[in-house]
Amino acid sequence: MFKESKINQRLQKLEQHLKQENPILSEVVQNFRELDRISRKLGFLQREESHATRTPWWPLISILGIYSAGKSTFINNFLQYNLQDVGIQAVDDKFSVICYTRDEKERVLPGLALDADPRFPLYKISQAIEEVAAGKGEHIDAYLQLKTCPSPMLKGTILIDSPGFDADAQRTSTLRITDHIIDLSDLVLVFFDARHPETGSMRDTLEHLVKTTVNRRDSNKFLYILNQIDVTANEDSLEEVFAAWQRALAQYGLTAGSSFAIYNKDSAIAFENEDVRARFESKCDADSRAIYRRIEQVGVERAYRIVGMLEQIAQMLKQDVVSLLQRFITRWRRKVLWLEATIAAGLVAAFLALTIWGGYWEGLALNLPFWDLVARNMFVKYGFLALLVAGAGYGHFSIRRWAAEKVKKKLLAEIKDPDMLANYQRALHKSSRWWRSLFLPNPAGWGRRTAAGLKKVVEASNAYIQKLNDEFTNPSGEEKLAPSIEQQAAADSNRRDIGRIESENTLRAANGRINSEN
Repeated sequence: MFKESKINQRLQKLEQHLKQENPILSEVVQNFRELDRISRKLGFLQREESHATRTPWWPLISILGIYSAGKSTFINNFLQYNLQDVGIQAVDDKFSVICYTRDEKERVLPGLALDADPRFPLYKISQAIEEVAAGKGEHIDAYLQLKTCPSPMLKGTILIDSPGFDADAQRTSTLRITDHIIDLSDLVLVFFDARHPETGSMRDTLEHLVKTTVNRRDSNKFLYILNQIDVTANEDSLEEVFAAWQRALAQYGLTAGSSFAIYNKDSAIAFENEDVRARFESKCDADSRAIYRRIEQVGVERAYRIVGMLEQIAQMLKQDVVSLLQRFITRWRRKVLWLEATIAAGLVAAFLALTIWGGYWEGLALNLPFWDLVARNMFVKYGFLALLVAGAGYGHFSIRRWAAEKVKKKLLAEIKDPDMLANYQRALHKSSRWWRSLFLPNPAGWGRRTAAGLKKVVEASNAYIQKLNDEFTNPSGEEKLAPSIEQQAAADSNRRDIGRIESENTLRAANGRINSEN
């Protein structure tokens, strides 16, 4: 009986989960299967690889920043659950991927739980670590952990809490994970500590997390947050502190308005001036609402991004992969033919020179010794021909192999993404196998049917975009099919506010009972 592949089993589980979370995205998985089929025909993917595992299917929010910048406190406040340890010094030196659980209490699972499950971000991250730090990929538990939390705020969303950032002390593998997380995330919150604006880690954060991201196409997903600004209330002006911090960001190229200033009211310092307290609270409330609105819209953005990936991958296969393979075939064929023609011409010239020098030509007639014996003896004649064919064949395939390696080396040097290098190598190898003719116009696995398959995926991507538009918008205004993005975000915000109020009321009631008993 045919054994179902592991990747197919994983994609089936993914479809089952998505049918409950987002039915539209569950349909998209089938189109990823079609892209996988085409990629395997081209040799770009192996049997147990899938384009669907190269991105997390749930909205992903990453929390980055320096030590003691209040990242853990922010996460606990967002979750309304004390999940992360809080401290002035570094309290966790691992990347924590946080997701929802139906259990009544949280759990901490090893990094292997992430590395082996395509539904989560950082799937197969051990391979990426191994590429930059040989021998470290197998120690995945030293870098990652999976935390589960029963907070309903996590439903349908995944958070990643990073260890405090200090680029000078970071290992190459840790920076690789950080960059990988940034690429996968739908929203990146970068925290700075208002108490220590001039520390080395602040400069490191500016250098690596600001300077290297401002020119990205998705730079709008970065929110830069100056946290714990209450500590400056009795010494400096809020406006001056915030402006100085923004100037520091601007020095590294950030001139957009994605910067905020907040603090935790539960642990804030005592304000000496009531007007100052009101200004700080007003700024904190406004910026906190803006941050939460962005968080609440991440789910919608992720749905559009995943659907958009269908067209991106289809275009990448056609414009990048197939184009490179066709250039390879053209250059490879030209190089082989030129080399063989040169060698053949050299052999003919050498033969003529040797026979003329040996005096075997009588006018235009060639008289080689033993030629009559070869022509009269059938076995000698066919043996001689077989020897010539074998020699020519060996020379031809040796030239093919040598020329293919030379052309491959030059083309692979053009690949900018190191994670894709092995995929391109496999595709080039498949199109240059020994049994493929040099004169075939298309790469292995590419033809009219394959091109038509990619076209259907692009058409399906556009149809899914329309479905998402129908779900979240209503341009006609005639019938309310679904709430708009803003309306849904507002409804989610109200739900969260209600949850917080209920939690506060419960806490007050508990405190009241304790006081009455005392």
